[in-house]
Amino acid sequence: MIEVTILMPCLNEAETLASCVRKARAGLKEAGCEGEIVVADNGSSDGSRALAESLGARVVPVEEKGYGNALRAGIAEARGKYILMGDADDSYDFSMIKPFVQKLRAGSELVMGCRMPRGGGTILPGAMPWKHRWLGNPVLSFIGRLFFNCPVTDFHCGLRGFETSIIRSLNLQTSGMEFASEMVIKASFRKLSISEVPIVLHPDGRSRAPHLRSWRDGWRHMRFMLLFSPRWLFMFPGVFLSALGGIFFLVLMSGPLRWGRIVFDTNTMLVAAMILLLGFQILYFGVFTRIYTWVTGLAPEQPRLAACFRYFNLERGILAGSLITASGVSFLLAAVLKWKELDFGELDNASGLRLIIPAVTLTLLGMQMIFASFFLSILGLQCNPK
Repeated sequence: MIEVTILMPCLNEAETLASCVRKARAGLKEAGCEGEIVVADNGSSDGSRALAESLGARVVPVEEKGYGNALRAGIAEARGKYILMGDADDSYDFSMIKPFVQKLRAGSELVMGCRMPRGGGTILPGAMPWKHRWLGNPVLSFIGRLFFNCPVTDFHCGLRGFETSIIRSLNLQTSGMEFASEMVIKASFRKLSISEVPIVLHPDGRSRAPHLRSWRDGWRHMRFMLLFSPRWLFMFPGVFLSALGGIFFLVLMSGPLRWGRIVFDTNTMLVAAMILLLGFQILYFGVFTRIYTWVTGLAPEQPRLAACFRYFNLERGILAGSLITASGVSFLLAAVLKWKELDFGELDNASGLRLIIPAVTLTLLGMQMIFASFFLSILGLQCNPK
């Protein structure tokens, strides 16, 4: 029985592939386990596929381009109980996989390598560009820990081991470099047992430029983490803006607010209304995103969200939106009556706006709620709350 599959995604790695395969064989021997070496070839044109086969590795051809596509195909074809994946550019030393295997045997379901010194890792001179070491990795790893409560120091280390059947069950879907983020995020959602192993990062052995594009791929990771955390992208900003705008809006409805020589009046009220409307709009997008990621399988089922559907329905949303809209129309009628008292002449600017601004704001909020309720009902059709 094969215990460990060493999986290497490959795109034109003929310069370094032989070294990686030799080190992988040494690592399997050192760890004392039956293993195989799988090269997921993503369309190499430099003879990498033939070289891998000549070295005794099993080649999995992957036609669809992309780091994630190559790894997903390799994971699907792996025969080992565990998989150790790492780049085939000789930056990772596959001969040092024993600590990964030991942690997997001890029960860890995902074992991350850690290149960063703060986690015990070592980065040899020339192995990592400064912007990755001091900006990209620390910032993205911090965001990953903050957003997903994930105990990982080096969120994007490419050398990692995992239990094959469990990672397959995560339904990983991304095709590019963000695959590395998706794996850790979904493992955190599933509350898998995650541990780390300090490693040494070596300068890669290629003479060509790396496939990684710092700013493009960094943004792809960042974008993916934001999309997987609607709380930070939508909910928290939405709640803050709604509360800020709502407080100023309610206070200024009764009259001007004076703070020393500073006077907050209808102009401030108009800005507060804008902030309030923006906050609610962002909140709606947050709810839409949470439901979408759930029903499409990008995120796991969310019990609290499912519970909300037991109490929310289209009719209640329409009723609440209609009541808010009616309150806005009542302010509008009050403004018209006030205008009529003046024989439809010129309204006092402050008193008129103190009625018109609530009329417009509440009417818009109510109509937004009505149409958002329809959209939520459409998304919620697949939620099947019990």
